[in-house]
Amino acid sequence: MPPGQYVTSDFPVLSAGPTPTASLDSWTFSIRQGSDTLKSWTWPEIKALPAEDVTVDIHCVTRWSKLDTQWQGVSVDTLLAQVDSGAEFVLAFCDGGYTTNMPIEDVTDGRAWLAFGYDGEPLEAEHGGPARLLVPHLYFWKSAKWVRGLELLDEDEPGFWETYGYHMYGDPWREQRYAGD
Repeated sequence: MPPGQYVTSDFPVLSAGPTPTASLDSWTFSIRQGSDTLKSWTWPEIKALPAEDVTVDIHCVTRWSKLDTQWQGVSVDTLLAQVDSGAEFVLAFCDGGYTTNMPIEDVTDGRAWLAFGYDGEPLEAEHGGPARLLVPHLYFWKSAKWVRGLELLDEDEPGFWETYGYHMYGDPWREQRYAGD
């Protein structure tokens, strides 16, 4: 367990705004760089990609941790393999205007997924469905709900919570909750 965390059997729901709803008929996930969309997938195209079952612990910045959570999703490696870029950072963008930033190394090498299933069921909207980013080695705000894509960046830029004083990286093992931690 990371320092300062407590274990819960619940799956708390924390959001900065209302829960968006997305029609799977018009849902897309895109990888873009600058003004270019490098690749975009529809819901059926995402679901046709090889999915993985992943069991991980998750850690919220508000100090709760949930152990052995079970997810289903597509590795971000699978998605990024379909574009050509030397970007060093990503900015996840989501319905509702939410964004969050990470170094590219934190979403590659089997460390992140586009998750669409939780505990054997489709991911519920209150938990980020139809799809959320899953980056379990960082605080859970980096696992962006209602994700619609990744913007590839040459330089890091703060996302939504980072502009409000949250840490730019968010390592739970180093208790990087807020800027300056």
